[in-house]
This record gives sequence, structure tokens and C-alpha cells, in this order.
Amino acid sequence: MNIAETLEFYYQRVHHPTFIENDPISIPHLFSKKQDIEIMGLIAAILAWGQRKTIINSCNKIVNWMDGSPHDFILNHQEKDLARFESFVHRTFNGTDMLSFIAFFKQYYQKHESLETAFSRHLFPTDENIGPALIGFHNYFMALATTAPRTKKHISSPIGKSTCKRLNMFLRWMVRKDDKGIDFGIWTQISSSQLLCPLDVHVEKNARQLRLIQRKQTDWQTVLELTQQLKKFDSIDPVRFDFALFGMGILAKEEKFLLY
Repeated sequence: MNIAETLEFYYQRVHHPTFIENDPISIPHLFSKKQDIEIMGLIAAILAWGQRKTIINSCNKIVNWMDGSPHDFILNHQEKDLARFESFVHRTFNGTDMLSFIAFFKQYYQKHESLETAFSRHLFPTDENIGPALIGFHNYFMALATTAPRTKKHISSPIGKSTCKRLNMFLRWMVRKDDKGIDFGIWTQISSSQLLCPLDVHVEKNARQLRLIQRKQTDWQTVLELTQQLKKFDSIDPVRFDFALFGMGILAKEEKFLLY
């Protein structure tokens, strides 16, 4: 198979509702309320490094501490309700970081209906990609008096040449219209063609083996390069191939074959 056929093959194999169960996207799928999906979607994406089972367990702990209703908890919690979060730890993300996120959510949802505008207000329809939205969101989050200095490392920005993997993944979840019901597609002010492929170690490895990445470094420019290559195969929905690039490693391990 050529590259296009290989991507399409793995996309069709992996892009199925059964993908949800063992992926961090299962956390926002616990909810039907838009704001709950946004809140736990962002938290799940920010915590998405390490083993997927551990990520899901950490997120479920937060859901339980928010009494199963994240949006209601954010708007109506009392100061004493925050004590339970002080002991939270997920890799380098700790209780201080969690409290910074809760404070951000409270300030934002007291004034806004949806988290979408935290990103989309920094983006024009003519912008080639979501870079300006990521920069704008980062600057807004960091400028809040309630954001702890240490939390800065958890909100990446293209300005720092980061791949912004977790925010790119979150925006894929919120923006991409999905005929299998995996990604939510609940945001309408950002186009799927503006999304950028989340670049983790698995996606990068398979993208390089397919020669979709030539750049030696792994940074923001690498994400742009990969997505530009994916647009050659689907200019409207290029990040759908995130499923293919991620799934290639899983299927190769399970089924003992590769097609590139």
C-alpha cells in the first residue's frame, strides 16, 4: 500500500466507538452536558501523559471529588470543598495545579456559557491553524491572579516551541465532527481544517516511518509539518489520521503486522 492507503486502512480499523473505552476521551464521554464535557475534557487532556489506565483513574478521582457534576461544582462549591484536591497527584501535576484549574473554570464560567470562546476569540476564520488560539488561551490562563506559577508548565504554547500535544488533542475532541461519535464536535467557531495533529511519541514514530516528518527536531514546527502532510490526504479533516498514526502501533503489537 502507498501512504494514503495505509493511513486510510488504519483509520478505518481504529476509528470505532470501541476506541473510547480505553482512551482518556472516555472521561468527557461520561457526560451529556456541554460544560461538563468541556471541563473534564480539558482536565483529561492536560493529564494525558503516561499509561492510559492511570490517566483515566486520575480523572475518575476528580469526577468523584466534583460529586459527578463538574460544572455545578465549579460554580457552586464552597471553600471547604477544595481541601480534598490538595492531595491530588498525577505525575508532575499536583493539588496546587488542580486548584489553579478550578479557579480558572470558576472565573470563566461565571461570565461565559462555553469554554469555546476562551480559544476561538483569538482566532480568525482565515487563520491557517489554531496556533493563535493556543497562544491566546495560554496568555489568558497565565495572567489570572489565581494561576500558580508552577502551573505554567501544564499549559503549553507555540511561543515556547512546544508541540502542544495535549491542547491539540483537546481541541480535536471539541471541534472535530465525528460520524462514529468519538470526538464530540460541539464547538462550531473553529474549523476542523484548522486543527493540528496531536504529536505524542507513538504518532511521531509512525509518522517518521511513513516519511510524513522530515524535520529532525520534535517541536511546534514538526507539528505544522506533519499536519501539512496529512492535509494532502484530507484537507478538510486532516487530524482524523491521528487515529491511524496512533493505532498503527497498537495494531502492530496486537496483530503482528505493519503495512508500510
